Amino acid sequence: MMEFYPQIKLVHIAAIVCSGALFFLRGSSVLAGLRWPMASPVRYLSYTVDTVLLTAAMMLLTILPGEMFANGWLAVKVVLVVTYIVLGILALRPGRTRAMRAVFFAGALAVYAQIYFIARAHHPLGVFYLFG
Repeated sequence: MMEFYPQIKLVHIAAIVCSGALFFLRGSSVLAGLRWPMASPVRYLSYTVDTVLLTAAMMLLTILPGEMFANGWLAVKVVLVVTYIVLGILALRPGRTRAMRAVFFAGALAVYAQIYFIARAHHPLGVFYLFG
């Protein structure tokens, strides 16, 4: 399956970009007071993209050698993905003030950025490693 690594990685990266863009679009629209992000096909497109993203991630996990993950960067990334999901849910669900939603949305975007930097650096400190 290693021969499919470049294609799987490309799908994974494309899904990351699409997922982040859709979350940004939905979150900023909700903060602007619009209702369409929660009831439209964009919501279900987001679920589909995230499913592709996680599927590609699991495929990459199974084909890459174990020693690549020895320094713990992947474990930190997984914890941050769960954190990103929780913050995203809190930012998009109704029943909170606009200020609370904005804080959760900004937090989710910050976690998304840290996940990106961890993936690029293959180091658990992510963006902080790049500056150190």
